[in-house]
Amino acid sequence: MNLSLEGKTAVVCGSTQGIGMATATELATLGANVILVARNEEKLKKVASELPGNGSHTYVSSDFSRPEELETTINAFLKGKAVHILVNNTGGPAGGPINAAKTSEFINTFNQHLVCNHIMMQAVKDKMIEAKYGRIINVISTSVKQPLDGLGVSNTIRGAVANWSKTLANELGQFNITVNNVLPGATDTVRLKSIIENKSEKVGRAADDIKNDMANASPMKRIAQPEEVANAIAFLASPAASYINGINVPVDGGRTKSL
Repeated sequence: MNLSLEGKTAVVCGSTQGIGMATATELATLGANVILVARNEEKLKKVASELPGNGSHTYVSSDFSRPEELETTINAFLKGKAVHILVNNTGGPAGGPINAAKTSEFINTFNQHLVCNHIMMQAVKDKMIEAKYGRIINVISTSVKQPLDGLGVSNTIRGAVANWSKTLANELGQFNITVNNVLPGATDTVRLKSIIENKSEKVGRAADDIKNDMANASPMKRIAQPEEVANAIAFLASPAASYINGINVPVDGGRTKSL
């Protein structure tokens, strides 16, 4: 099985922590040159310096809450650069029931996820076509298969991203560009900690008890580590996944009830 990413360049969004950082590390381990994208320049610089490989990893700082700024920044940075792998990964919105959500929450989340994913795709698409090799992997959520309680805005926008991705897979497959979604379940990240703490405050239960409930919702009775999600992303980025296109890959220990 060919998992080597030698000679490939990968752009990884949200790469200073959690799943994004674990993914950048795994892709670099497999030989890719990695371009990190996130808001915090100091954290970007630190992660870039710690990635395995030949030391050619770089970064670009941009805020996904400002799509126009992202478009200008990323197009300028990537101009003339060949990119073979794009990992779209952005932190999710605050939780809460959909009936209480403000319309601005939907608009902001739509911009941060679907619009920014689209900007990133357009920034790398032409070079992927030229190279006859492209892997676009979107980190979304199992909510695209089974909506999650208390995450109304997220459920809505993640579904839009999943359908954008499937449409894109149908259009770009002819150029040897695959587009797939990875759907993490409960994963040990800063976002999960925030969700647990918010729920703890609202329902008056200990955070550890809520975390245990999340772990027990999976047949494997535990929460995933970011590296386990990164492994799935890395496989989809590799030559070995050349004929896997337009699918959702849950990495949730079997929690999702549907196939």
